[in-house]
Amino acid sequence: MRSRTGRVVAAAIAAACIFSVVSCSDDDSSSGDSSAVEESGTKATGDPVKIGLFNPSKGPATQGGVTTGKDAAVNYINNSLGGLNGRPIEVVDCGIDQTAPESTIACANQFVQAGVVAALDGYNSESQSAVPILTSAGIPLVGQIPFNTATGAKAENRVYFGPPPAAFLVGFMQSLKAAGKTSLTLANADLPQAHQVFDGLLAPLGKQLGIEVKSVYYPPTGPNFTALATTLAEGNPDAAGLMTAPNDNTCTKLSQSLRSVGYRGTMFMAACTEFIDTMGAQAVGAETYSPGWQPPAIDSTPEPAKANLQLAEKYIDDAGGVGGFYAYGTFSIFVDFVNGLNQAKVADFTGANVLNGLKGLTDFQSFLGPKLTCGKASTPNCTTQMLLFEVTGDKTTKPVGDGFITPNPAVLQLIPGAA
Repeated sequence: MRSRTGRVVAAAIAAACIFSVVSCSDDDSSSGDSSAVEESGTKATGDPVKIGLFNPSKGPATQGGVTTGKDAAVNYINNSLGGLNGRPIEVVDCGIDQTAPESTIACANQFVQAGVVAALDGYNSESQSAVPILTSAGIPLVGQIPFNTATGAKAENRVYFGPPPAAFLVGFMQSLKAAGKTSLTLANADLPQAHQVFDGLLAPLGKQLGIEVKSVYYPPTGPNFTALATTLAEGNPDAAGLMTAPNDNTCTKLSQSLRSVGYRGTMFMAACTEFIDTMGAQAVGAETYSPGWQPPAIDSTPEPAKANLQLAEKYIDDAGGVGGFYAYGTFSIFVDFVNGLNQAKVADFTGANVLNGLKGLTDFQSFLGPKLTCGKASTPNCTTQMLLFEVTGDKTTKPVGDGFITPNPAVLQLIPGAA
């Protein structure tokens, strides 16, 4: 068994906004009243329901965990959970290259031809390229985090079970502010989407908070990690690392390089987990973010998420392949999709019915995250809550603030689609 690893903000942000991890935490939402998802042992039967998946399995920015999570989720949903209203799901898995929008367009057209009832967004930074095609065909786009900020800026024909990208940024900056840290340098792949986030969101937010923010870009085909780490460590910023991560391998190599060049500040490794296993005690003090609970924090995970996390781990281990954040996140997307539609009692699977069913979810306990209320007119996201984890020991993490962080609503209101 594998080890456990798992568009622009207004320049002026109201000075009255107070950033505090403790005051913005919401422990109640992480516990809930729902019991854990259980294995019914019921196999789905009948005609399959077709679902598309934009899978970033091609090009330089691949996310191998998406395939692992998909395979594990289909096994669980069809062979134990009982499927969608008793019917199995069939995934039209279309590989995309996140550096080539035309591949996303080709997959969207493939989904239309295949007659899928929904298209799942596997953390595709080029998802906006598919939106016009899917909307015209009445196929909703469903995911966890809209990695493309244009996709996340509107609520039309899409639902995301996790928070908007801005929530992770605001939540992390709140944590830095609360800890008295005043300097931050973050790296990202040299792609248009990264420049939008850094220049339009990170810089003005840092200025407002009194945090010196710097950005570093590396070629998406693969950085020189020692050179990148050296640049990140210049001036010894309080925190340094990645704002987003293409895969766990990038996190592992960069974190190792940061330590090797002598950086001892807070390493921020975005949504990664496997570097924690690889580095062991050397990773202590590093921080990561997530929309839901992850295996390194199993000892801190409340029910029902703890039992669900153990269930997901079983199926992900059985699936083999790449684990980590993207595997557990993709597993969660599929299970929340199925459980949400079953709770909404959708039986006639058309794109319109799927969209209406998901947008109608209220106080719905997600698989590994908080309770969700979807269908807001201003945002495709069902929550703004996120988790920030700190590595506290050998291969273990603990949530900062002891639970879900709710980023300051006044700040999110200034970001299109974030609230």
